[in-house]
Amino acid sequence: MDSEYRRIEKAIRYIEGHVGEQPSLDEVSRYVGLSPYHFQRVFKRWTGVSPKRYLQFLTVENAKRLLRQSSSLLDTALEVGLSGPGRLHDLFVSVESMTPGQFKSGGAGVTLEYGFHETPFGRALLAVAEEGITDLWFIDEEEEGGALVELIKTWPAADLKEGSEATRRIADRIFDGALKQAKGDPINLLLRGTNFQIKVWQALLRIPEGTVVSYADVAKGVGRPDAVRAVAGAVAKNPIAWLIPCHRVLRSSGELGGYRWGVERKKMMLSRELAGGGV
Repeated sequence: MDSEYRRIEKAIRYIEGHVGEQPSLDEVSRYVGLSPYHFQRVFKRWTGVSPKRYLQFLTVENAKRLLRQSSSLLDTALEVGLSGPGRLHDLFVSVESMTPGQFKSGGAGVTLEYGFHETPFGRALLAVAEEGITDLWFIDEEEEGGALVELIKTWPAADLKEGSEATRRIADRIFDGALKQAKGDPINLLLRGTNFQIKVWQALLRIPEGTVVSYADVAKGVGRPDAVRAVAGAVAKNPIAWLIPCHRVLRSSGELGGYRWGVERKKMMLSRELAGGGV
């Protein structure tokens, strides 16, 4: 599955690098080593749209239009009192912050189970404590060792255990849509960060699927309109990909900006959501 993801990532780069030439389906499929029929099916399965329709969802002009439509979205969400569980895709996500002592100590007294799993957006590392998900990172298959080292550095005082059986059940709930039928059974997140970072991440949870906002919108939404750069830094440090949808934040110019787990992956996520594909 990871090799399929890599081919779609390669195709996205090729399509965008040759947009002026309007490459044909045959040309792109040949470039990634698949038949046109198979490539069309695989591309749509991963991105939610055909290769031909892909670019219209992610052009700068379209992004600007979406940002204009969403300009007051975060303010509205905050005003209506969404300070409890965040809403995501029709799912409810319950957020808890770790204690200052746990945060400063690097997770002393916390037991984490971790596992590596395939997802609609490539391979991922998932780490879970008793209180909820602590980390969800997208990686390349060959990066598993490095990701584990980084997890140990992130949680130097925690008790880390390989627990792919337990984390697989949670990964399935996140990515197979099962939570859409389980609104009364929220998925729990355990966040570690500064008060400001956690406030930003909670704001991200209120951005509906299929919608984008700017970093300036988020800064205004958390009551710090002058802190756009600090907001961007907090977004970049989001430890729980997809569930906390930092991929829905764009630059005010309409450009996608960076993404901790690769800009092609961000484009793929947005493409699926804007096309109504979900997960």
